Amino acid sequence: MAAPALVALAHGSRDPRSAATIKALVAEVKAMRPDLRIETAFLELSKPGFDTVVDRLVKAGHEEIVVVPLLLTEAYHAKVDVPRAIEAAMARHEGVRIRASRILGMEAAFLEVLDLRLRDALKAARVRELDALVLAAAGSSDPLANQSVARIARAWGNRHHLPVTAAFASAAPPATGEAVRAFRAEGKRHVAVASFFLAPGKLPDRAAELALEAGAVAVSDPLGAHPSVARAILARYAVGAVELVPV
Repeated sequence: MAAPALVALAHGSRDPRSAATIKALVAEVKAMRPDLRIETAFLELSKPGFDTVVDRLVKAGHEEIVVVPLLLTEAYHAKVDVPRAIEAAMARHEGVRIRASRILGMEAAFLEVLDLRLRDALKAARVRELDALVLAAAGSSDPLANQSVARIARAWGNRHHLPVTAAFASAAPPATGEAVRAFRAEGKRHVAVASFFLAPGKLPDRAAELALEAGAVAVSDPLGAHPSVARAILARYAVGAVELVPV
């Protein structure tokens, strides 16, 4: 029996760098599991759309699909958009089983990726000293999603024995600039910002711009196409595939 197909489902962006990064990440996944049928899809703004990819897989004979949402928090897209898209796809294709895995979320291994990206930014800026950190994320109207960002920020700060604040690019305070200014008001002059985004785009750019305007010494790139992120996608897929097995 063929293994279920894997659809890595990202939100999508008008910024072409975003889709390119997501596709590079999925290429990492494919390199790790060449035996699987793996597709990239987007909820909106980028192509291919989710419906197009599901239709393609069904036409190719796949009757079981695991969708791994490439989302870092359990916010609106995870709770509403993804289930709605899957429900509509199953309604179009009777007999096809589609299951969403847990979102990509916040793996402990991603702290290593944050460190790597920030080290690169610090090296480029020729910064050797830090006395505070800001973790910049998208932000949500869902307080639980923002609390999950705050938790990983604390874990990251504890790792480096530095004070840390979670900041958000939209929907919730503080903005990255506010977070940097608050640390500077406390006398901290070497504040760096890590971008807890999966790919480049409008929100990461805005977060970086505000941080640098406020005096941040460096801002890292998003997580991007890193093997640790690819392995997390496959881990989510593995659980989803098991859940498709009839009991």
